[in-house]
Amino acid sequence: MKPRVAIFEFGCCEGCQLQIVNLEEKLLDLLDLVDVVVWREARSEHAEGPYDISFVEGSITRDEEMERLRWIRENSKILVALGACAHIGGINCLKNFMDQDEVRRYVYGDKADWFPSIPARPLSAVVPVDYAVPGCPIDKEEFLEVVKALALGKTPPIPNYPVCVECKMAENVCVFNKGMVCLGPVTRAGCNARCPSNGNKCIGCRGLIDDPNVNSHKEVLAEHGLTVEDILGQFRLFDGYSEVAK
Repeated sequence: MKPRVAIFEFGCCEGCQLQIVNLEEKLLDLLDLVDVVVWREARSEHAEGPYDISFVEGSITRDEEMERLRWIRENSKILVALGACAHIGGINCLKNFMDQDEVRRYVYGDKADWFPSIPARPLSAVVPVDYAVPGCPIDKEEFLEVVKALALGKTPPIPNYPVCVECKMAENVCVFNKGMVCLGPVTRAGCNARCPSNGNKCIGCRGLIDDPNVNSHKEVLAEHGLTVEDILGQFRLFDGYSEVAK
């Protein structure tokens, strides 16, 4: 019997699920491996749990979402954070550095009281998470490889080395030499250094590697006349929750 897979979402743009849709014909390969029984974007019918694998996109931004996430966790053998919002909090966590009532009034106006909200947080701040497909949005091919690995009972092949490695393999000119501030030295690879390869800096959407060489990154910054404070705001773009959690 094929593993039963469910795909859920919380506070997000659903761009990571769109990446799954963008697999197009390769979706058929995925359906050969697993039985997708819950996926609001692609199915009108939703099967009850338990599920073998649940992919969850989005960060948690309301109290009731925490209860729903706990239910998903209890009914899933494997829980996978799908994308930056679910994995590390993502862009939603930018609001955590602002007055929460002011944010709600700005977004909802005189209806602000109708929409209770809490500081945004990743899934792992609420329940144990087994794996993550990082990125904003996710890489669709990487997602497919993760599904294949889990369906076969293997550990997903998510890299644990920095983007700088992929940059060097691609023979890119370091963007620090172009006057940019890059998060590549401490950010998890797996994107094929897509942003630096196209002339842009790494903005850290895949989160930090497990044991980032912070001292080495500080040395690179110092070589270019920069400090940690100069890049703190850039870390906040996707990984602001880790700063608040400390």
